[in-house]
Amino acid sequence: MRSLVLICGFALLAGCASMNAQSESRALELTLTAYANAIRWGDISQAIPFVDPETLKKHPLSDLDIARYKQVHFASYNEQPAVPVGAHQVRQVVKISLVNVNTQVERSIVDNQLWRYDEATKHWLLVSGLPDITQRPTP
Repeated sequence: MRSLVLICGFALLAGCASMNAQSESRALELTLTAYANAIRWGDISQAIPFVDPETLKKHPLSDLDIARYKQVHFASYNEQPAVPVGAHQVRQVVKISLVNVNTQVERSIVDNQLWRYDEATKHWLLVSGLPDITQRPTP
C-alpha cells in the first residue's frame, strides 16, 4: 500500500513538472510573438517592458537611444527558432531589416537575443536588451 502511495506521489510530481514545462514553453511562445509584433510595428515603447529590469538598470535607454529608434522603420523581422542554452534560458537569432526614415536607405542587422524565464513572475525577460540599430550592416 505504501509503495502505491509513493508511486502515485511521484507520478503527481512528474505531472506537475510536465505542466510547468508546458506552461513555460507556452509563455515563451506568446512572449516571442508579442515582442516580435512590437518590433515589427516599430513601437519601441511597447517593446521596452519585455526587457529584463536588471538590464535596463545597467543600460538605461537615453533620449538619444529613443530618438535613434524613431529614425528607422522596421521593414522585416525574420527569427530563427529559439534554442535552449541553460536552465530557463533560450537564445534566438533575428535578422532585422531597417529603413532610415530620412534617407530611405535599407540595411540589415542581426539581433542575438537572450531570454530568461523568471519563475517568480512566470514571465520571459529579454536579457540582451533591445536591438542594437547602430551596428554595422550585415551582408
